Amino acid sequence: MRIRAERDDLADVLTRAGRAVGTRSALPILQGLLCEVSGGKLRVTGTDTEITIQTSLEVEVLEEGRTVVPAKLVAEAVRKLPAGAVSFSASEGEVEITGNGPRFNLREFDANDFPDVANHVDDNGVQLDGDALTAALNQVGVAASSDDGRPTLTGVLFETESDHLRLVATDSYRLAVKDVPGVAGVDTTLIPYRALKEIGRAIGANKVTMAIADREGTFSSDRGRMTARVIESSFPNYRQLLPSEYPSRLTIRRDSLLEAVGRASLVAEDHIPVRLSLGSGGVELSVSRQDVGGETEYIEALYEGDDMVIAFNTRYLTDGVAAMKCESLILETINPLKPGLLTAADDDSFRYLLMPVRL
Repeated sequence: MRIRAERDDLADVLTRAGRAVGTRSALPILQGLLCEVSGGKLRVTGTDTEITIQTSLEVEVLEEGRTVVPAKLVAEAVRKLPAGAVSFSASEGEVEITGNGPRFNLREFDANDFPDVANHVDDNGVQLDGDALTAALNQVGVAASSDDGRPTLTGVLFETESDHLRLVATDSYRLAVKDVPGVAGVDTTLIPYRALKEIGRAIGANKVTMAIADREGTFSSDRGRMTARVIESSFPNYRQLLPSEYPSRLTIRRDSLLEAVGRASLVAEDHIPVRLSLGSGGVELSVSRQDVGGETEYIEALYEGDDMVIAFNTRYLTDGVAAMKCESLILETINPLKPGLLTAADDDSFRYLLMPVRL
């Protein structure tokens, strides 16, 4: 195979497909990118067998063919060439990359060893607003677990709720629920967040099509396609965790609370909570660490309910507040032993439920 393309365009498709390549795979072939040239296009595929990303680029084709090249090395090599046209060719076990002087010679893998990757047809897919999907995933993703020993909790649940799409994630300490309006007909499925967070970076576009088939979730756009194996297990019954009403309610400026928790976190560690003393006129935040000291501050806010002291994990609270996209937010509570619920003051489409720390 032999092609010519602009450096930046070539580096882009190689880098995006490379996001699916694992860093610790026992199979050397999975450290590579499959590059296929035909019909005036270069198609690049990266996979770790759990996640697959395919990208493509219109190029000047001098000779059709296919090769597998080291993913990280080839993307960086192209990116570090001088700006302008780049020549990319493969023959007799070697890949040559040249551009305005510099030349890289890389050893290629045997393309026959690369896993077969199915090309799904998205005729029955659901079209989503790409930006809205990425933003929603970023919000709920903060609550997804990274513990591979509990695979069910590493995923994001997709389901149709009335006339909208609902995304849900939990690590058992917090729960995030996001409703995306204007989307319906999505089959209930659980997809690893590790894969979903690559959508915006690898194939993000104005329109993204989602389809579920053969135990895989496929997201495609005019920039490429990402496929991930679904998690085949039952998601926790999250609905029973969401009380219908809360007796206490704090309305506070988001930035003020986020900055205050950030200052408290300078003293706290993951196992040291921040205390919120809720009362008429506002909330007092305090944190104390025996070997370091403490920090206390008061924020004016609107509070309705009985005086209460409730404590939360500092990092988990920060994640929830940071995920809110609003000027003011609401913290609703029942008592110091029941979860608190964060929502935006002007939009309840995103809810973040957080378990308190027992004092």
